[in-house]
Parts: sequence; structure tokens; C-alpha cells
Amino acid sequence: MSDTKPVVLLAEELSPATVAALGPDFEIRQTDGADRAQLLAAIADVDAILVRSATKVDAEAIAAATRLKVIARAGVGLDNVDIKAATQAGVMVVNAPTSNIVSAAELTVGHIVSLARRIPAASASLKAGEWKRSKYTGVELYEKTAGIIGLGRIGALVAARLQGFGMDVAAYDPYVTSARAQQLGVRLLELDELLAESDFITIHMPKTPETVGMLGAEAFAKMKDTAYVVNVARGGLVDEEALHDALVSGAIAGAGIDVFVSEPSTDLPFFGLENVVVTPHLGASTDEAQEKAGVSVAKSVRLALAGDLVPDAVNVAGGVIDPSVRPGIPLMEKLGRIFTALAEDSVTALEIEVAGEIASLDVKALELAALKGVFMDVVSEQVSYVNAPVLAEQRGVGTRLVTTSESEEYRNVLTIRGALSDGRQLSVAGTLTGPKQIEKLVAVNGYELEIPINDHLLVLIYHDRPGVIGSLGSSLGQHGVNIAAMQVARDEAAGDALAVLAIDSALPAGVLDEVRDTVGATIAREVNLAE
Repeated sequence: MSDTKPVVLLAEELSPATVAALGPDFEIRQTDGADRAQLLAAIADVDAILVRSATKVDAEAIAAATRLKVIARAGVGLDNVDIKAATQAGVMVVNAPTSNIVSAAELTVGHIVSLARRIPAASASLKAGEWKRSKYTGVELYEKTAGIIGLGRIGALVAARLQGFGMDVAAYDPYVTSARAQQLGVRLLELDELLAESDFITIHMPKTPETVGMLGAEAFAKMKDTAYVVNVARGGLVDEEALHDALVSGAIAGAGIDVFVSEPSTDLPFFGLENVVVTPHLGASTDEAQEKAGVSVAKSVRLALAGDLVPDAVNVAGGVIDPSVRPGIPLMEKLGRIFTALAEDSVTALEIEVAGEIASLDVKALELAALKGVFMDVVSEQVSYVNAPVLAEQRGVGTRLVTTSESEEYRNVLTIRGALSDGRQLSVAGTLTGPKQIEKLVAVNGYELEIPINDHLLVLIYHDRPGVIGSLGSSLGQHGVNIAAMQVARDEAAGDALAVLAIDSALPAGVLDEVRDTVGATIAREVNLAE
């Protein structure tokens, strides 16, 4: 960290554990994100903002934030964040996708038990001075069939908990394999079969055009008239008007609903029905879920402001990064910067190759790192893992990721090849060596070498002849430039040669031209990775 700490803005109240997870390396500021004027003033010079649901981080707010690098939502939904505007601005958006899964699963079970034993209605009756035991006779869960629509993380947790009641658990999920279902102890059924067989039906699907109204009049007609429906996932998955009709007509026995098409909702027609249990979107409303969400996004903010790729950022096509792949990310970024420094013209196409042991893993993050490095020193806007693919697309630069297990000299080799607008081809390659994983440049345009990558590199291509290296060292020495390492490669004796020098400092003004003239270089480039 530099002497000036990055600024993190807390736009809503977050737990002390969230602040503790950020650590001492940041300046923490607070504002009322629901107050628009306060937000726009406070966000102007911050590096990160943490919000819950009350703060709207839209295109206007993002435009006002000239230093913003990451927007963190301490929760699951992102309706209050303009992801498209953030991506265009190179701002990473992160949330806490797994923070509420236990809470949501437990609330689902709570609704099922409440419906089966009529707990809320019985409680209200007794509090009203009535003692009506027979009126509130319920049903057991034991040996009943639970139908789970959507066997993802929450659905799987619900399945495990309902099995503890001795229920027969079935599921519909077109993306779950029979092997996975068998592992969970769940029967996979077609949707119509599940609707017809289940005594309790709970839906855990994402909200998409295909799933909106998934449980509507047609679905209710296929259910038992003794069936109960539960939705704690997303408002709109259950058709609210059709649900009311099904409840009133007796097509189904009852429903437990936590989420609604429009929120807050306080007066929907089915709220007055005794066979309905409703809660005000409490899926993530536990102390534990709130704490997990805050701590999770605080850790993501730390990664993002350190320049690392955040595996679960919603607008980065990275995915979980294997520990074997992660050390290659900074190397690939540096190779991208070296590529740009050596290119004499704009790039029109890029091929990123990963060769060796890690080629069998998910290496998409290395492609992102290469793009970030290629564009970092040539565009005026902030370049990040988020908007680097956008910058390539805007400039008409086609990109391709290639993997191969074959690597003859090194365990892994990372290569960037590019076509330039003047018709030339350019390539740079690097690797990591030894227990300390030293970053090394191992090839430039087919010339093979092996030299550590440090902050300052000098790259020369010239006609090979006696005395060049001596005159090069003399020229640099006269200007106080120390050579830390040097490698020379050539295509053939008395042909062209490539010299790469690792130097301890940037070249003084005019020295690069002097060196070019001294050695008669056809290409002379300084690469400054310190900035």
C-alpha cells in the first residue's frame, strides 16, 4: 500500500465484523446512501463503495465516482446497481451470492412446518382469546413427498433438511445430472410428474423470462388439492393472481410466500386467507446471513483494490481460479504490457496461449489478465479485468484463447501473439521458475532467451556483429544506468540478434535514441512496468 490509503465508502450500516474484515489498510468513510445528494458528493473520490439495498448505484453515481474500482453489495440481489454502466467504466461489481443460502433454506423449512401444523393461524387465534384445538389440526411431514423445483445450492440444503423429517424428496432441475441427484438422495422427475406427486412444493429458480409465472394456473391445476406451495426465492415465480384463485377455489391447500412481484407488498388479496403464511422478504434476514454478506464483500474489496481478480465478481468472466493458475495472472499482465511496448502499430487480433500442466484447468483468468496488460498503457480510461474485454471489442480486436498440454522446456509457458495493423506479427512468452516462482521472459518473436522480468527492461533487435554488447554497456554506463541482467539471442551467426536487458532504473531522456544509434538497432523499446 502507498502512503495514501485507498478510500472505502460505507453507504449503509454494516457490521463491525465487516469493517474488521477490511482491515487497517483503508480509509473508511460513511454516508447515507439513500440521500442522493450526500451519495453523489461522497462517492466522488472513493475507491470502493459498500452498499446493501437502499443505495442506488446507477450510471449517474458511477460517472460521479472518478476513482471508483469496485462496487460491493452486501447481499445477493443487485437490482440497485447498474452493472452495464459499471462494466463500461471498468468498475468491478461484487456481491455475496452464498451468504444467505442457509438462512433461505431454513426459512423455506419454517414455512413448510408452519403450513403443515398451521402454527401462525393457531397462534393468532389463541392470542385473540380462543382455544380451538380441533380447528387447527395439521398434517405430518413424515413420509410425505416434497417437490423441489431447482436443485441448486439452496434447493440442495432444503432437500437435506426435509430428509431429516423422513420426507420423500423429489426434484425438477434440467441442469442437474442423475448422479448429482443420487448423491443428494433425491429423485429427479419431470416437472409435471413433480407437480402431480408432491404434497409440498417449493421453488428455488432464478428469475428469468422463462421462469416468471412458472407456478401459475396451469401448474396449480396439476397439483393435489392437498398440496402446499412455498416461494422464498424470487417474486414473480408464482403468479400471484392465479395463486389467490387456487387458494380460494381449494385447488391447493395453502401457500407460504416470502417474496412478491412488487415490494413492499402489504395488501395482496391472498394475505387475508387463513391458509396462507406470508413474511416480508426475510430470506436473508438473519444476523448470521447479514454478517456473512458483509465479511464476504469486504474480502472481495480487499482483493479488488490489491489489483487481484475476484473469482465471484458478477461482471468478470473469470470463475473460480485454481491455485495453480493464480501465479500466472500477474505474469500474463506484464507480458501484455511488454507486448504493447514492443508493438509499433495498433493490434488487430490477439491469441493467448497457455501451454503445459495448467492447460487442463480453467485459465480464462489468464486471458483477462493478458487483455488488461495489452490495453493498460494505450488507453486513457482505467483498465481493469472488468472492462478489458469491452475495450477489445470496441476496438475490433478479436481474441482467442488456446490451450495445449505440450511444453517442452518449461512446466508452463504463457504466450501472447498478435497481428498488427501494418501486417506484422508479434509474440512474447513467459514462464514461472523455481520454488519462488520467478517471472521470466522466455521468448520474443521466436527468439529464445530466459531473463527475469523486472520493472525496467530494454529490448533491442540489431544486426549481430562484434563489439555491440561492449558499446551498449559503455553507452548505458555513461548515463548511470546499471544493467542487472542481460540475454542475447540470435537467429543465426551474423544474422539479426535480440538483446533484452533488465536495468535498475528508467532511461534518462534521449538515451533510448542514443542507444538505438549506437548499436544500429532496427527496434529499440524501453518497457517500464513500474508505473
